[in-house]
Amino acid sequence: MGTGLLVVAAIVATLLPRRHPPPVPPGGPNAGVRIGLVFDVGGRGDKSFNDAAYEGLLRAQRELGVTIEFLEPASSEDRESAMRLFAARGFDLVVGVGFIFSTDVDRVAGDFPAVHFACVDYAPPPRGAPPNVAGLAFREEEGSYLVGGVAGSLSRTRHVGFVGGMRGPLIRKFEAGYEAGVKAVCPECTVHSAYIGTSPDAFKDPAKGKALAIAQIGAGADVLYHASGASGHGVFEAAHDARRLAIGVDADQYAEMPDAVVTSMVKRADVSVFDTIRAVTERRFVAGMHVFGVKDGAIDYVHEGPHAALLPPETIARVEELRRDVVAGRVTVPAE
Repeated sequence: MGTGLLVVAAIVATLLPRRHPPPVPPGGPNAGVRIGLVFDVGGRGDKSFNDAAYEGLLRAQRELGVTIEFLEPASSEDRESAMRLFAARGFDLVVGVGFIFSTDVDRVAGDFPAVHFACVDYAPPPRGAPPNVAGLAFREEEGSYLVGGVAGSLSRTRHVGFVGGMRGPLIRKFEAGYEAGVKAVCPECTVHSAYIGTSPDAFKDPAKGKALAIAQIGAGADVLYHASGASGHGVFEAAHDARRLAIGVDADQYAEMPDAVVTSMVKRADVSVFDTIRAVTERRFVAGMHVFGVKDGAIDYVHEGPHAALLPPETIARVEELRRDVVAGRVTVPAE
């Protein structure tokens, strides 16, 4: 038995795949297409990035009739092994959720050239993505720019906060875009920024998220935006306790704290995952980078419906001006 299969065998007991029965009768055109998804740190139920990708997976099961399975690694060290488990079983597409999968995807894709892979928030190596890897990336700075406009417009103290998860280039995009949006509507505003840590565990530490948010509120921040995965719940708790406003990320997080979450930056990871699965079923999978932004409708913010009830009409009008500038190319939002 090869080394890769030994690794797979060793983790089967702790990484149990979960299969959902196809919603179409057996023998449907895509019933034999198998899609495996491996969650990022924080896992399913984070009300954020992982859940958005999961919705894309469920939509593909529902609308395309594919067979789906997913794995929730017990630790970050299990990411590669989880993907190998699906690849060794000959799945048609294996999806890794999160930028920390990037090097793992590259290694596994090299060992299984007949399997298609996709990675959400993929960071390609200098030589480019392997020929069987689709990198799904987003212009998070653009959505952060819009919610920065919200924060700058709503702040009464002229102090706002940003809480990031793992320090690195990806989360820095959120911070840079947010700060630019704040300054676009409130040049005199101060942005207080802090990061939870330097490892993937920073995305699942709500206690640290809350502590950082409390410190920023103590410095005067009355609107706080987080880009920290499951750690963001701590930010929401701090905002709720202090009667301040908070901004969610990746998905509509209003339900997490209805009296505090004024809007959320929405990143449609569900759309990117579903579109990639559909491409596999239609035999038109394309490797390489696929980048989505505000102009594509894949990046947005919650500004309609009951979950935007705390947004004044004048704030929405101002932020829509920012959106038009981005779409028209009059503004290039900084990513660092």
